[in-house]
Amino acid sequence: MRPENSYADPDLLRRVLSRLVGREREVRAVLAALAAGRNVLLVGPPGTSKSTILRTVAEEAGVPFFLVEGSADLTPQKLVGTFNPARVMADGFKPEYFEPGPLVRAMEAGGLLYIEEFNRMPEEASNVLIRAAEEGELAVPRLGVVRAKPGFRIACAMNPYDDVGTSRLSRALLDRFVMLRLDYQSRAEEVEIVRLRTGSGRGWLVELAVDVVRATRRHPAVRMGASVRGAIDMVLIAERLIEQRGAVDPEDLKMAAVMAVAPKLWMKDPARSPEEVVEEVLAGLLEGRAVSYTHLRA
Repeated sequence: MRPENSYADPDLLRRVLSRLVGREREVRAVLAALAAGRNVLLVGPPGTSKSTILRTVAEEAGVPFFLVEGSADLTPQKLVGTFNPARVMADGFKPEYFEPGPLVRAMEAGGLLYIEEFNRMPEEASNVLIRAAEEGELAVPRLGVVRAKPGFRIACAMNPYDDVGTSRLSRALLDRFVMLRLDYQSRAEEVEIVRLRTGSGRGWLVELAVDVVRATRRHPAVRMGASVRGAIDMVLIAERLIEQRGAVDPEDLKMAAVMAVAPKLWMKDPARSPEEVVEEVLAGLLEGRAVSYTHLRA
């Protein structure tokens, strides 16, 4: 039988951290908030482990996990649930004809409702969360009041407000959450993440890919640089190109970098293209390291 507060398990922190690279400060904060019965909002640029942390916490706590993708198409009905129209037409409104959405299912299961891209969902959908977050209750027309079981929490993640397609959340909603900001991890931690995610044995390639994405975050023409996902993609593509050719070729590295990193850049300078910036960054890194491709392991 699951305890009422699975997040208060004293061994939970160790189990979660054993599956992540770094992030001890952030995991400690998230677990403390969830154990205290609070709902959590994680804010940070893409690729900063927001989803990974919350999913891992739910899995290690043994808590049912319900994922919602925040978007303009998310309606209150999709979040809460609806009555089956065919059955209602034939037999009227009955509780057994109600098809619960992720919010109601999470409340009934005492689970963790995780909403990605929180600030991309419409206001009418996000406002549905206010009573559920505050009181653990939700009034559903023709069904009644749904009361959450112990363990129910809402955890959300979002990119900064100035990202494309985002909107500001209401004060009433934010008042029901505690907030934690995340930033990119250290170079060493990103190198380890890429190594683990790609399985690459070419340390030079992993480090090069990480340095490329980190350089885009500092580039004056870029508003928001690439996340560690760009490095992962670059390594995976480069590995296949090296296999095809049987050797390391600079043009293949350039191709892998542009394909993987350019789509992930948000430009500040309209006169510059993402592809141009990636090529510039890669060339500078290779020149600075005086790479000799004949000595790289293919």
